[in-house]
Amino acid sequence: MIVNSWNEWDPLREVVVGSADNACFEPIEPGNRPTVRNAPAGSPFPTGPKPRAAIERANEELAGLAALLESRGITVRRPTPHDFAAPVRTPDFEVANQYCAVCPRDVMITIGHEIIEATMSRRARYFEFRPYRELVYEYWNADPDVVWTTAPKPSMDDGMYREEFWEWPLAERHRRMHSFEFCVSQDQVVFDAADISRFGRDLIVQESMTTNRTGISWLKRHLEPRGFRVHPVHFPLDHFPSHIDCTFVPLRPGLVLTNPERPLLDRDARLFLDNDWQLVDAPQPTSGNDEMPEYCQSSKWLSMNVLSLSPTTVVCEEQEKPLQDLLSKLDFEVLTVPFRNVFEYGGSLHCATWDIHREGGQEDYFPTLTRP
Repeated sequence: MIVNSWNEWDPLREVVVGSADNACFEPIEPGNRPTVRNAPAGSPFPTGPKPRAAIERANEELAGLAALLESRGITVRRPTPHDFAAPVRTPDFEVANQYCAVCPRDVMITIGHEIIEATMSRRARYFEFRPYRELVYEYWNADPDVVWTTAPKPSMDDGMYREEFWEWPLAERHRRMHSFEFCVSQDQVVFDAADISRFGRDLIVQESMTTNRTGISWLKRHLEPRGFRVHPVHFPLDHFPSHIDCTFVPLRPGLVLTNPERPLLDRDARLFLDNDWQLVDAPQPTSGNDEMPEYCQSSKWLSMNVLSLSPTTVVCEEQEKPLQDLLSKLDFEVLTVPFRNVFEYGGSLHCATWDIHREGGQEDYFPTLTRP
C-alpha cells in the first residue's frame, strides 16, 4: 500500500512538504481580512507576489525540514509549481490573486486509503489543490486501493459569507460564542482539511471560520457508512478559530497537547476523559502575538504545530525550548528545525506537511463508544 494513514502519530514513511515558490500575499476577501501586525489601524495589507527574499527564506526552512525527514528514512515529495499570481474568476466571484502551496495540510487529507481534497473556505484558495493534483494522480494510478474524493466546491459567492462578523466587538463575540457562528454561513458545504484530526476510527472536526456545520455533516455522511465516527468539537474561548492543529494536537495514543487559552468545551472533552486520554497544556510560546512576523495572520500558538514522526519522536520549531522540555519529560525524542520564516505563510511544521503513508492500521482509541 502506498496511501495509508489513519492517525497523526504512527511511524511516518512518506509525506508531502510544502513550497513557497510563487507565493502571494493573501488578498482581502469576505472570508479573510488580513492585517499588518503592530501597524496603525487602517494600514493597507500588501498585495500581489511575496518578495523574492521572503520566499527564499521560507524555502530554505522548508528544505531543511525535508532534509531532516529524509535523514530519518522518510520519503519526501513536493508540490508542482503553480502560478499563484494569476487571478481567479468564476461565475460567482473573482479575486486578484491566489495564495501559496506552503500548507498542504490545509487542503489535502489522507484518511486510511482515501485522499480527500477539501472544499476550502476562501476564494484565493479555491484552486489550491492544483499543486498536488499531479501527485494524487500518481498515487491513484500506482495503488488500486486508493480512493480519491474531491469534496463539493462551494460557490463562494457573497451570500456564503457573514461579512459583519469582522466588525463584531469582543463583547459581541462573547455573547455569541456558544452559537459558533463565524464568517461562513451554514448554507453550503465548507471545510478546510486542517480542521480535522485523525484518531483511527474516530475523526474530530473543529467548527470554525473555515469549517461549518454543513461541512461536518458532509464528512459524517461520507465517512460514517465506512465505519468511521465523526465528532464535532468546539473551543468557545477562541473567537477566531481556524484549523485545529494549533489548539488540540494528538501526540500518541492517550496523549493530547492542548492550548491553555482555548480549552475544549466540557461536553466535547468527555470523549477523551471517559477513555483515559491525558490532556496536557502546552507552555506559553517563546514569542507573544506582538512578536510574530509582520505579515503572519496566525497566533503565537503556532508553537504547538508540531509534527509527529512516530509515537516517540516529535519535530518542534527550534526556538520553542519550553515545549521541547515538556515533550522530553513526556519521553519523546525531540528533533528541532528553524521554521520562523514559514510562519507568515499560515502555518508551521504540521501545516506544512501532508501524510501519505504511516505504518499501522485503523484502531479504536475510544472503547467506551463501542462497549455494549
